[in-house]
Amino acid sequence: MNLKKFLAQQTHEPIRDNKAERNLFARRALVSFIGVLALSAVLFTNLYHLQIVNYETYQTRSNGNRIKLLPLPPTRGLIYDRYGRMLAENLTFFGLYIVPEKVENLDRTFDQLKQLVGLTDEDIENFKKERRRSSRYTSILLKPDLTEEQIARFAVNQYQFSSLEIKPYFKRHYLYGEPLTHILGYVAKINDKDVERLKKADKFANYAGSHDIGKLGIERYYEDQLHGTVGFEEVEINNRGKVIRKLREQPAIAGKSVHLTVDLDLQRYITDLLAGKKGAAVVLDPKDSSILAMVSTPSYDNNLFVGGISGENYKRLLEDPNRPLYGRVTQGAYPPASTVKPFIAVAGLQEGVITQNTTVFDPGYWILPNSTKRFRDWKKSGHGYTDLNKAITESSDTYFYQLAYNMGVDRLSDWMKRFGFGVPTGIDIQEETAAIMPSREWKQKRYKKPWVQGDTISVGIGQGYWTATPLQVAKALAVLVNNGKVNTPHLMKSIEGSTVEPYKDPLLYDDIKEPSQAYWDAAKRGMFNVVNAGNGTGRKPFAGTRYHVAGKSGTAQVFSLKENQTYNAGALVKELHDHAWFIAYAPYENPKMVVAVILENAGGGGSNAGPVVRSIMDYYLNVRLPQVNEMQKPIDEQEQNEVAE
Repeated sequence: MNLKKFLAQQTHEPIRDNKAERNLFARRALVSFIGVLALSAVLFTNLYHLQIVNYETYQTRSNGNRIKLLPLPPTRGLIYDRYGRMLAENLTFFGLYIVPEKVENLDRTFDQLKQLVGLTDEDIENFKKERRRSSRYTSILLKPDLTEEQIARFAVNQYQFSSLEIKPYFKRHYLYGEPLTHILGYVAKINDKDVERLKKADKFANYAGSHDIGKLGIERYYEDQLHGTVGFEEVEINNRGKVIRKLREQPAIAGKSVHLTVDLDLQRYITDLLAGKKGAAVVLDPKDSSILAMVSTPSYDNNLFVGGISGENYKRLLEDPNRPLYGRVTQGAYPPASTVKPFIAVAGLQEGVITQNTTVFDPGYWILPNSTKRFRDWKKSGHGYTDLNKAITESSDTYFYQLAYNMGVDRLSDWMKRFGFGVPTGIDIQEETAAIMPSREWKQKRYKKPWVQGDTISVGIGQGYWTATPLQVAKALAVLVNNGKVNTPHLMKSIEGSTVEPYKDPLLYDDIKEPSQAYWDAAKRGMFNVVNAGNGTGRKPFAGTRYHVAGKSGTAQVFSLKENQTYNAGALVKELHDHAWFIAYAPYENPKMVVAVILENAGGGGSNAGPVVRSIMDYYLNVRLPQVNEMQKPIDEQEQNEVAE
């Protein structure tokens, strides 16, 4: 029975079609093969585009991720005085550098570094400013001036900070600080204004990796020469931004060192001489108007600004009533007072307004024609009958009131501009004011008022609207000493051994050729008598000198007295006292120095500024020059021997 059932079941089992199955398999295999071919074609097409068609594009991208150009900032050029003594150097410091793009959490990293290396909020703020100016993956200085302890602590924990490293960098250092600040200026961190200026001048690329730039003085004026040229390293990096190997290098070109005309010893001597005073002194070599010394007091330490000055220190300097940030030699605009009388005398002689024998009676005042207005002489009793020589020697105001009235302001202004008043001197620092040489046009433009005769009279004695810087007065005296030859005051002696010719604008600084030698001599003779004649206004300070001096005193009023008002220094606050001027050159027969000194609110020029000029001349002519001659003697002898060989 069981067998029958089994046979019955086997009788109804379907029979397999092997041929159909083979055909189905073949069709499926064909479809799979075609799919594989299609996908392979797509793959090989993409590989073709990657490896052949777009090879250069993707190779550049790959290298950009793997190969970086790291800037190599140049070493800044050094600054020396005229005898080769270093004034500004570069010191090596160590800083903590960070690649911000490789840090997962900057805030957490900063918190850790505050404990580890004393990272401050100011450091973080400076970093953020620098980051805005830097390209991606650039290493940025995060913490400057690391101490040995901070370096050691970071080294122990460096494994936690794969994107930070300690590297050396150079920092500017000024060896003498305050005495040279208003000459050298300083370098400080590059800010947004600097970036804008560099981009406009197409120089921004040359500052890759640099943190500082010249801000004032020589450091700014000669920035292009001192900065140098940036270099680069082409390096291979890993995915953490670490350098694996250096592929090639283009070294940076160091900035050029510069030698100034300044005599460091003389500069420091004058600084000590003016200690505790508000004033300025400038010493020129009359041969070429190179600056031997240029002192403004009070001053400040320019090292404070290198690397960034603290807010507290900057506020202290800004709020100091003595204005130490203010360079008085080139920015201080004061009435030049009677120092200008020799220059006006030359102009008056050349214009034929006076002769050397022209005499004016000086009763102690001068009355403006067709009026009752009196202009007082500094000497209440007057000087009596006064010719040109006596007018300069005794500084007669009345004589020069009359001379100014006869010349008129137009001729007077034109002539004084030729001596350098009212225009920039051309000195090679940018912090300079042109001051004011007034004229009809100037007053109308400035005050919207017409010029009146009384304005001219005040200008005749260097008062009224007329202002000048100490450097302008010194330059004018050098023009007088050189009989009209105009040299541009300058601080640069040489750059890397090559002499620098001072810039001279022929439209502003043309030589004064018209006056005869007799006219120049007349002004100089008057200045000689100021110091050497018995009634000269500068006689006492220069008594007993071993050399002959020619000079001129000046007392500049800070405010105008009313017609019947008498000047009483004791009743005035110090800030309203007169400024004391004295200008001089020596030796008279063969000038080696021109000096201009102003002391703010010090009183009479002859009695207050005169002794300062005397001390400067004594030091330079009796002490410093013999030292320099002795120092240079072996060099000169060696050069002669080399020539002979």
